[in-house]
Amino acid sequence: MTIQGLRTWQQRCIEAALDHFITTPHFLCQATPGAGKTRLAAALARCLFERDEIDLVLCFAPSCQVVQGFLTTFTDVLGKRLDGLVGAVGGAYTYQAMEHRDDTFWKLLDEYRVFVVFDEIHHCAGHDPLLSNVWGQQILQKIQDRAAFTLALSGTPWRSDDLAIALARYSSPEGELICDYRYGLQQAIADGVCRSPRIVLLDNQKVQLTEALETESTVRLFPSIASLLGESPITYEDLLRHDDVMHQILGLGCERLDDIRCSKPDAAGLVVATDIEHAHQIALALEARGEACHVVTNRTPGAQQVINLFRHSDCRWIVAVGMISEGTDIPRLQVCCYLSRIRTELHYRQVLGRVIRRTGETDDKAWLFMLAEPTLYHFAERIAEDLPDDLAVLSQVELPSASSGHVHDVTGSSNEPDETPESGTSSSADEALLCEFEYDLDVTPYYRVSFSHHYRQVLLDCF
Repeated sequence: MTIQGLRTWQQRCIEAALDHFITTPHFLCQATPGAGKTRLAAALARCLFERDEIDLVLCFAPSCQVVQGFLTTFTDVLGKRLDGLVGAVGGAYTYQAMEHRDDTFWKLLDEYRVFVVFDEIHHCAGHDPLLSNVWGQQILQKIQDRAAFTLALSGTPWRSDDLAIALARYSSPEGELICDYRYGLQQAIADGVCRSPRIVLLDNQKVQLTEALETESTVRLFPSIASLLGESPITYEDLLRHDDVMHQILGLGCERLDDIRCSKPDAAGLVVATDIEHAHQIALALEARGEACHVVTNRTPGAQQVINLFRHSDCRWIVAVGMISEGTDIPRLQVCCYLSRIRTELHYRQVLGRVIRRTGETDDKAWLFMLAEPTLYHFAERIAEDLPDDLAVLSQVELPSASSGHVHDVTGSSNEPDETPESGTSSSADEALLCEFEYDLDVTPYYRVSFSHHYRQVLLDCF
């Protein structure tokens, strides 16, 4: 069955799912962020309706922004409403809302043939009720074995806590995740579906740390930011919050966005901030450069309206905290400055996914700028791997300390990056003189960090 407007991979995945559903009701699709998973799900639902195999469709997603995207896409593909009201063919809800639905709602799965779609299923942990979070428990108790068919979607199908993903299957005894269909970043780039990422890490080769005591001061020199972080009290978050560090990263992003807008006038940039205070600090820095920007956080009044306004406007930048990290579709985003303190590979790849969705023939590259922090450097080198094997394998874990929704852990690494990129990468602007002055970082009343003009950019050209 062919649906007009589908990409080749989407059509093939639908055919695989329909064949799979003959014997097994659950299907897991891993497709790189930005590949078009929502439209795939809507097209599969349409096929099931046309084959008279379902009566209703329910969709669950991790945020209101993603739910709104599902409502729009499903209505467009099905030609029918998905708002849960009388006359609709189903509804779309957040995972948080599942536990607040009464028995009348869940009886729909017993009285009708219901197709249930789970977006970003990695947020839901659950095989064993004792090793599940709240969202996973709801799936196990309310949906598993009751839905006619289920479709799970994820661009990053693993969890930072190593718990099993709800409804997922793992090989025995290896514990490797079994995906029913995979569409990786390399394939998406080759097909012209996603942009090829260019990741720029900013380092400094002459960092001076001054420790001021009451009676004396000591000075230490570090050959890199990694050395500074690994061998001193200075933290990664300390660096992210300093005005001059932000100016360096934002300056690189603004220059790249200027270049891109010469050929793509509506191109835009995303800055991922650490918290709300940090987001407004970044916004002030952008405005001081003459850049127009929006700020959106979980405390922004009408946050979804702000995102929608930005999506369809000509504004150059949006600064976000936790609102545009996954599932939010703003195709004109093509540049990202990563200033988040979160250092998990799942979050990192989801953020990269916001800028790799292609919209035309000329926008074939996406740019990500960040500090050369060791953990992030390691993630950057792994981007060419579609699904990291060591993360896609279920490990033995202890009982979780919390049973709430997915939480990103802040992790670090003491490993320093190699002096030069590995084979397959290239270095650009090595030892580029990005500034001609030193500046101070007042981390505590007793420490001062100065960065000389010995800057360098390492460009990781992943594909």
